[in-house]
Amino acid sequence: MKKLIFRAAIVSALMLSACGEEEKETSKKESPASEDVAETQTGTEKEATEESKDVYFKDNEAKLVDLKINITETKVIQPGEVGNEYGEKPVFAIWYNTTNLSDKEIDPTTAWVVVFTAIQDNNPNSVNELEVAGLPDDRFLDTQLENIKKDGTVENAVAYEMDDLETPITLVANQGIGGDELGRQDYEIK
Repeated sequence: MKKLIFRAAIVSALMLSACGEEEKETSKKESPASEDVAETQTGTEKEATEESKDVYFKDNEAKLVDLKINITETKVIQPGEVGNEYGEKPVFAIWYNTTNLSDKEIDPTTAWVVVFTAIQDNNPNSVNELEVAGLPDDRFLDTQLENIKKDGTVENAVAYEMDDLETPITLVANQGIGGDELGRQDYEIK
């Protein structure tokens, strides 16, 4: 059930991401293509440049234009332990706070899925993106998909199935699905 809820959030995140891409394409087509515009930076372009300075992933915090995610705790949970009762592999669990900086509808699970990818670089030939595991903290069963009010902050958790207990986990933050990379951070296995 936990995985089903999380996968539903992933599907809705993908749909939201697709909507954003359509808007981006439309705005590209509608922008003027004169040489004068190419030579000078418009007010909108200056704002976009300033906004890009304000988006980042460092020191356990990812900040985007619409939201901020702050990682508060990470932990490895073995199969059968609380938080990984039904899993067959150990999981890397992450607790985090999501703050909605806009008037948009944002929930903590979708925000995480849209921003982060977890990698365990233990394959010499390909990128090993980790699979999402069940929710590691039952406190968030009823709140993981609730909308966060503007300037509100909500706690949540996520877990990924690990392939080994030695290779660090790398979290990669992007500006949404398919967006520019904001940064990456390695987490040692404890």
